[in-house]
Formats: sequence, C-alpha cells, structure tokens
Amino acid sequence: MPRVKLVLEYDGTRYVGWQVQPNGRSIQAELREALGRLLGAPVEVAAAGRTDSGVHATGQVVCFDTERQLPLKAYFMGLNGLLPEDIAVVRAEEVPAAFDPRRWSRGKRYRYRVSNRPTRSPLRRHTHWEIYAPLQVEAMARAATHLLGRHDFSAFRASDCQAAHAVREVRRLAVEGTAGDAVFFVVEGTAFLKHMVRNLVGTLVEVGKGRKPEAWVAEVLASRDRTRAGPTAPPQGLVLEEVFYGEGPPPRTAGDSADVFDDEP
Repeated sequence: MPRVKLVLEYDGTRYVGWQVQPNGRSIQAELREALGRLLGAPVEVAAAGRTDSGVHATGQVVCFDTERQLPLKAYFMGLNGLLPEDIAVVRAEEVPAAFDPRRWSRGKRYRYRVSNRPTRSPLRRHTHWEIYAPLQVEAMARAATHLLGRHDFSAFRASDCQAAHAVREVRRLAVEGTAGDAVFFVVEGTAFLKHMVRNLVGTLVEVGKGRKPEAWVAEVLASRDRTRAGPTAPPQGLVLEEVFYGEGPPPRTAGDSADVFDDEP
C-alpha cells in the first residue's frame, strides 16, 4: 500500500484551521473529501502541524495511505481540480511506509508578515498584521537575539497549550523588511508551542513600537510568565513556509517531546 506525501499551499482565511472541527470548514476536511473523490474510497490524512484559524501555508506537509496506485501527476492535476481555489497541492512523492510528517520533522520555518504602512491596505488585510506607526526594525532584530537557542518558552505559550513541557529550540529569528512598508519575522525551530510564534512576534513588536527596551525580551524569557510577555499577534500574518526532513526520523534527546502543537503552533 503506497504512502503518499503531499506539500500544500493554502490561504487559511476561510477556515477554522488545519484540523477537522465541528464549528466550521477545515483544510483537513477539504483535502480528505477531494482525496476520497479522486481515489474512490475514504482516506485519512495526517499533517506535520496544526495551523490555527486564519493561518496560511506554503509548505504544509501531509501524508496518507491508499490501495489505489496512481501516477504522482494525478495529485496535481486531479486533486487541484477538486480542491477549493484557496487550497493547492504543490508537490507529491511516494515515501516509506513508516514516514510520519510530524514525528519525522526536524524543524519548521514560519514567516510572520506585518504591513507597516501608515494607512490600511485592502490587499494585505487577510495576509498581514496591520500596524500603522513605524516600527523600529533594528531594535526588534537586536531584541530577537535573546530568544535564540534552547530555552524554556513558557512565557510564550498559550494558556491552553497541551505540550508536556515548554523547552524548545529556536534556530533562527530574523527581523527583515522596511519600516513604513512591510516587516517580516522569520522563525525556525525544532518544534513550537501553541501560539508560540505569534507570542514571540507580539512581544518583539512591543520593542518595535518603543514601548519596551530590547533587554526586556530576555527578562520575559527568564520569567517563564506568559502575563509578562506581549500580546498574541493576530493569525492572518502567519505562514507555515517549510517543514524540514532528513533521511529518517530524527534522533531524540533527553527532554524532547513528541507532542508538538503548532499554531499553528
């Protein structure tokens, strides 16, 4: 029975998130329905991470098993003809039977987009957080260095996060772009807590607005207290860009947890 891996791109504006939920349409449900029509049988699909309501993706990874052998191009031509216009398959390949898109992941990259124009942008309202006052990009970039490495990120997890512990490793946290136009936060890590990326961004924006000094970010991290961090950035600015894999499941080290909750994370 072949196991097929798909890479998806989607606009999450109209959806309650990746996972099937009783309160609205989900990416998972739309893909499952399209696959069932294409393959002529019900199909269960698993994803690398659970994007939240309104969150987008250019590199979401999913996989499924099927008894029907189809050429890989069928998952482009066939599925993309059955999926809604805001969901698309961008790559497809066969993978080993043991492949698990979440547990085999060696990390993810997210991009958070801020529109920093002095007026609202009709074309960015579903894809950016609109902040009208100019942000101090260099100050946020310097503050972000305090968050690199392996730490307890309890100060940046949602109150209902179900992960067993808050230790995570942030490999990259870059602040790019131009004040007065568009600013981007690029975050790479081994795994993320629920709302972690959006809470990191919301905290750094407090520095960018001049409300907090750069060193305050380190104090928040050390406190492990969510109430001391900045607000949760809205979901529409967040994009799951890429999930990283090696040749097999990554080695686990002490303290690692397989219960990864992505906003997303």
